[in-house]
Amino acid sequence: MSETEALLADLRAEGDELDGLVAGLGNVAWRTATPAPGWTVAHQIAHLAWTDERAVQAAEDPQGFADEVRKAWAAPDAFVDEGAERGVALGPEALLSRWREGRERLLRSLAAQPPRARLPWYGPPMSVMSMATARLMETWAHGQDVADALGVRRAPTARLRHVARIGVRARGYAYAARGLEPPAEEFRVELTGPHGEVWTYGPEDAAQRVTGPALDFCLLVTQRAHRDDLAVRAEGPDADRWLDIAQAFAGPPGKGRAPGQRTEHAVGGTGHQGGGGEPGGSAPGDASAGRVAGGAERDAAEHRAGGAP
Repeated sequence: MSETEALLADLRAEGDELDGLVAGLGNVAWRTATPAPGWTVAHQIAHLAWTDERAVQAAEDPQGFADEVRKAWAAPDAFVDEGAERGVALGPEALLSRWREGRERLLRSLAAQPPRARLPWYGPPMSVMSMATARLMETWAHGQDVADALGVRRAPTARLRHVARIGVRARGYAYAARGLEPPAEEFRVELTGPHGEVWTYGPEDAAQRVTGPALDFCLLVTQRAHRDDLAVRAEGPDADRWLDIAQAFAGPPGKGRAPGQRTEHAVGGTGHQGGGGEPGGSAPGDASAGRVAGGAERDAAEHRAGGAP
């Protein structure tokens, strides 16, 4: 199995897991509020369906996608929510069918792309691997919102390595999104995976270090939990500052999640010993919900978090 085939298999599995959470819900449960203000379970699924469709359009109809981008930038504060609202209006059964069909078409479309294809997006073009990784990250993050709304605790999987990789490589973007100059030196990141394996990034002898459970790191960089509720630790002032502003998705900083919302994931206490304030997090079109709209570019994410709506 090639690297692309393995990644697409992980993307399929991530979608299937979330599908299993919502497939048997009644109409009332679809209207359950999620941690993203104003968004229900139905909004979360509708947003994923809408973004998958835009990704397919980018791969199969670049000109049509360019028209969508122009419409988006004409209403940058509304187009994400409007796309979700249109999906919600379909009703749960039709929405679920639409999302499933879109997921399958996306997998087929990405698998059919030439290995070196570059797909247009709301920012710079993305490689096929980048697009697939971005879709997996967003599916996981919005799936977390759904799980939180339904009171379900999902078991972490090795697929978190894709989310973690984007979070690490998007470090420079987190600074740029705030008009800050990123530290020039490399960081060392050591994360403990779901089965005790250790995922490492950066030089082993780096002075600035981040350690902790991979799940907690992924919750942090997707803005699904406040740093104070997680067991991610920093050594060095620059690493400490990064954890206050980390984000793995494109978009301006926002309010992020409040502390105290997710204490069950902390392992061995919190890792925050002071420093800056709340981590920010939002996507264009939403200044408070911490929604992930799009994704990050794998092969240049150290400078930006990629192009996203």
